[in-house]
Amino acid sequence: MSLLQGLKEQGKRIAAYGASAKGSTLLNYYRIGGDVIDYVVDRSTVKQGLYTPGTHLKIHAPEKLLEDMPDYVLLLTWNFADEIYEQQAEYRKRGGRFIVPVPSVRVV
Repeated sequence: MSLLQGLKEQGKRIAAYGASAKGSTLLNYYRIGGDVIDYVVDRSTVKQGLYTPGTHLKIHAPEKLLEDMPDYVLLLTWNFADEIYEQQAEYRKRGGRFIVPVPSVRVV
């Protein structure tokens, strides 16, 4: 939480990747809502256009990351990190960074 709060205090924009059950659990447990996360992206077209449970963050297609270029993306599907980094190579090339919360917080 201190990393996320510090980034917001610096005026950084943060999105999240992955509308998974474990991601929603993390968001709700730490009470991470719209004051910290601007939106969520997920590859599942079934989830796009809906909202995350509890935190009520809108879920978009991953292409929104390139359109919007948030400074950081909180990775809520950390078990697919390598695959997501590969899919989001252009976002990273343009300077976007991922925050991986598990098993320990790191920025890549």
